[in-house]
Amino acid sequence: MTNAPVHLIDDDEAVRRAVSFLLASMGFMVEAYESALVFLEKLPASLDGCVLTDIRMPGMSGLELQRALNNRRVFMPVIVMTGHGDVPLAVQAMKEGAVDFIEKPFSDETLLAAVREALARQAHESAQRASHKEFQTRLDRLTPRERQVMDGLVNGLPNKSIAYDLAISARTVEIYRANLMTKMQANSLPDLVRMVLLAASSAER
Repeated sequence: MTNAPVHLIDDDEAVRRAVSFLLASMGFMVEAYESALVFLEKLPASLDGCVLTDIRMPGMSGLELQRALNNRRVFMPVIVMTGHGDVPLAVQAMKEGAVDFIEKPFSDETLLAAVREALARQAHESAQRASHKEFQTRLDRLTPRERQVMDGLVNGLPNKSIAYDLAISARTVEIYRANLMTKMQANSLPDLVRMVLLAASSAER
């Protein structure tokens, strides 16, 4: 079971107890908060796990919490719990970034499935961010000329064309190419191209 916690937010103590017990009995780590404001005050530095929040709460609603997390660029997946008639609010929360909503009263399996999916998504996106950060670190090690050669390679240009465009010899291009492949930790040109395309795709999200 994942070590990433479920951050449970509900002003109803009975709900907090019941949901916390269920999740803990299934091996999940649970951190419970009586309000969205308390959660934001204690917002964990690690920013891992997912958020499971009621939509209607005094002080700050689940929708307002979603907006606050967006403003802080917090990337934890948010699951919204709704009561009867709150579906439009939940849909709005999803439009603003929440990953799912479940209607009260919900079954144990509905809750568990939503939490598992949210934590799986969080783990995947966290790995992608770490991969993008590592790519950027490698990219920063390249010299301006190595960057130019890499851009040419990724655009499918042969060494001779890159050499002509940069007004350098083909042999010099080969040296730059060998250096940048080492710095980028790319085993082959296709490997380098995949790296660049994945980084570009992650940056667009």
